[in-house]
Amino acid sequence: MSATSITYGFVPGYVLFWGVSILALGLFLRRMTQLGRYMFLGQREWGLRDWLKRVVTTAGYVLGQWCQLKNMTRTDKASLGHAFMAWGFFTFSLFYFIFIIIGAGFGVSETLEHTKFFYYYVWVMDFLAALVVIGAGWGIIRRFVIRPSRLQGEQTAEAALILGSVFVHPLTHLFKEATGIALGHPPVGLGTALPPISSALSNIFNGVAVSSVETASIAFFWAHWLTVLFVLVLIAYSRYLHMLVSIFNGLFKSQLPTGALKPIDLEKAMESGKLGTSKITDLTWKQVLDLYSCVVCGNCQIRCPAFATDKPLNPKKVIQDLKKHLLEVGPELVKVKGDYEALPSNPGKKKLIGEVILEDEIWACTTCRHCDEVCPVWVDHIDKIVDMRRNLVMEQASIPETAEGALTSIEQRGHPWRGTMLTRTSWAEGLDIKTLAEDSNVDILYWVGCTEALEEKSTKIAQSVGRLLKQAGVNFGILGTEESCCGDPARRLGNEYLFQMQAQKNIEVLKGYNVKRIMTACPHCYNMLKKEYPQFGGNYEVVHHTEFIADLLKEGKLKLDNGLSGVVTLHDSCYLGRYNGIYQAPRQILRSIPGLIPVEMAKNRRESFCCGGGGGRMWLEERGQRISEMRIGHALETGAQTIVSACPFCLQMFDDAIKAKAAEEKLRVMDIAELVLKSAAVKEPVGKSH
Repeated sequence: MSATSITYGFVPGYVLFWGVSILALGLFLRRMTQLGRYMFLGQREWGLRDWLKRVVTTAGYVLGQWCQLKNMTRTDKASLGHAFMAWGFFTFSLFYFIFIIIGAGFGVSETLEHTKFFYYYVWVMDFLAALVVIGAGWGIIRRFVIRPSRLQGEQTAEAALILGSVFVHPLTHLFKEATGIALGHPPVGLGTALPPISSALSNIFNGVAVSSVETASIAFFWAHWLTVLFVLVLIAYSRYLHMLVSIFNGLFKSQLPTGALKPIDLEKAMESGKLGTSKITDLTWKQVLDLYSCVVCGNCQIRCPAFATDKPLNPKKVIQDLKKHLLEVGPELVKVKGDYEALPSNPGKKKLIGEVILEDEIWACTTCRHCDEVCPVWVDHIDKIVDMRRNLVMEQASIPETAEGALTSIEQRGHPWRGTMLTRTSWAEGLDIKTLAEDSNVDILYWVGCTEALEEKSTKIAQSVGRLLKQAGVNFGILGTEESCCGDPARRLGNEYLFQMQAQKNIEVLKGYNVKRIMTACPHCYNMLKKEYPQFGGNYEVVHHTEFIADLLKEGKLKLDNGLSGVVTLHDSCYLGRYNGIYQAPRQILRSIPGLIPVEMAKNRRESFCCGGGGGRMWLEERGQRISEMRIGHALETGAQTIVSACPFCLQMFDDAIKAKAAEEKLRVMDIAELVLKSAAVKEPVGKSH
């Protein structure tokens, strides 16, 4: 006798079963339709190119749970527990679809349940149910007892409901199966061996009256199915929504190269009056999917350098605040068909910039991409922050004074370094380096960049690179006075108009010399030339100086005959590492230098900690503890005498931080090209001045 074949009062079991199921499904669809309406009030964005590749990639990422496992560390194994829960969710969902929706819905349950597939599937569910119980139990303990820093403040009733339902669901399944086995009604199929865990649990009912076991079996059936339906409704009304929506977030993730910002069609933007994001309906469909997908795991929060140094920015909070605002204003927006001006005063007229998201939050971001890198559900934090900066700068003319000065300098002088007495070619005096205006027949253009050419400390990088290239016999040239800022500070600070002016001007110069191959020592220039200039027709082969030097060493064109002494530690620049995946080349170089002892900081490679200079922060005042000083603390912990950089921004930030911490006697900062030049030319300890 099954739970759906008996009558409860005057209601047949099967009527009750399908009645509550349809009710739950109705509530689920009603909410999902509502959330869809909110999303489609935003700006249309996506087109699904390479859809098959996207489906396969997303399926592998989700089913393999790399989304979570990529963040597993020796001290934090929570992602493994989440993987257990996710695998259980997918397996049980497929079971319900095949054997209940299709099986019962089309009257083929009996046929399906007498197949080998059903038999093996029941076994898989038996093991997974146990793993889900373990994963959910560990999740409850971590969140409500251990409370790691990334989960502080997340001990909410919603979290308890989600984890509680995940814990109860597989338990009721196991006991439902166990009571069936105890009653002599094991899962059928073509096998004879019983599912081991359910079978073991069935021993609990040995010696219990048959009528009591039957009652328990019916109770476990309804407890299980009602939990399933509760979870279905809960998904639509809570952060549990990420289990479904994040899959679509993966399918529709940005088609731009990693970290590249989406360009604005300035002509259309001027006509429409929409420059950046100033209200919730300015978000694109994909950006709204980001809000729905966020699982509030806190991985972005604990890795954010601004949050770590007590700045007002918390990337998790930015996403949640935007979501909360959307859900508040959504019903009214639907009524007025997205006409923001027709909304009632509150909460609809609450300012997105200044009230929902504070300006200090917007300007605190270094665009290091650590938040985007670790997010398990493809949430893009930086694009939203930059879009709000775009509105502040281009529409509201609101920008911190020091940053405004840097942008004015770019507009007037072609570089952000106000007050410099150097010229674009000062660093090259006496090195006999030709410009393309003198001779454009070169194999590669050395794009020097504003900082290496015009900031005194960083000119040593340009000089070292120039000397190494000449020593290796490379046929190269520079643009000299024709080189202008690549536009990275302008774009990251929100002045898309100024950036596009710079990009188009530089592309015209490069086109005039038929430049095909470019080498630069600045990761910001590298990222811009390689990934963002193609948006405007500037397509080049771009290499970073660490890649180029590593190749010269491998080919034997550079000889490092002079051994150096000292312990060095490498800092992975955000725009070199997380943006462009260049981790090996600088390490290969360090290993090639005789006598050098490289050691790693605790936070390295994709977990590297920002210097604090990206996203235009180089030209903004920093309050409280400096990000660069925290990073220098990491370097000092290694006992190294030198922190090695491959980015002029990092070099300058660290030079200032070392002085601020009065650590000049313990630590110095050098670009990797300076080290290579030392080994190729002069024998002396690394820690000494040169």
